Amino acid sequence: MDMTSIMLSLLFGTAGLGFLMYGKNAGRVVPMGAGLALMICPYFIPSVAVLMVVCTALMVVPFFLRGI
Repeated sequence: MDMTSIMLSLLFGTAGLGFLMYGKNAGRVVPMGAGLALMICPYFIPSVAVLMVVCTALMVVPFFLRGI
C-alpha cells in the first residue's frame, strides 16, 4: 500500500466511525450501515480512484435516505 491509500483509508475509516456512532446513538440503520461499510471497504479496494468513488458514494447515501 502506498501512503495515499493509507491516508484515504484512515480518513474514510474515521468518517465511518462517526457515521456508526451517530447511527447507534440515534437508532438509525442507514448511517450505521454506511459507517460499517466505510470502515470495511478500504480493506478490499486497492485502487485509489475506485476507493474515493465508492467511499464518497457511501458517505452521500445517508443524506439521500434520511427517512429510513
